[in-house]
Amino acid sequence: MNNRRFAVSVHILILLQQAQGSYVSSSYLAGSININPVLVRKELINLRKHGFVQAREGKNGGAALAKPAADIRLADVYHAVREKNILGENRTEPNPKCPVGKQINGHLEEVYHSAEQALVRQLESETLASFSKRFT
Repeated sequence: MNNRRFAVSVHILILLQQAQGSYVSSSYLAGSININPVLVRKELINLRKHGFVQAREGKNGGAALAKPAADIRLADVYHAVREKNILGENRTEPNPKCPVGKQINGHLEEVYHSAEQALVRQLESETLASFSKRFT
């Protein structure tokens, strides 16, 4: 993965699933993940935007799953946090007169796309509910 957002988001969702409908504070989530609560709240905003969580303000506030864990595929979470190609991007402009340079980016894009499709297929086969069972 090219960033940690997927891991953080899955960690949050598993903790919410284990809370069985109770609202969980961002401080608690941050303590488990060992990151700043502000980063957790940013991810919660994104997860809420994609329909995975619901939030409640106030003394007994926090976050909870918005739908059953069995209805959340890890691929859905991946798509919600995906920012760039899984293997990154070439930031240089190769020499267009070079037989390799003029073609490399196009061929790498094909490889990147194939690799990402394989990853997504794997993530499609796992729900949050099934993945969460590994932590009991």
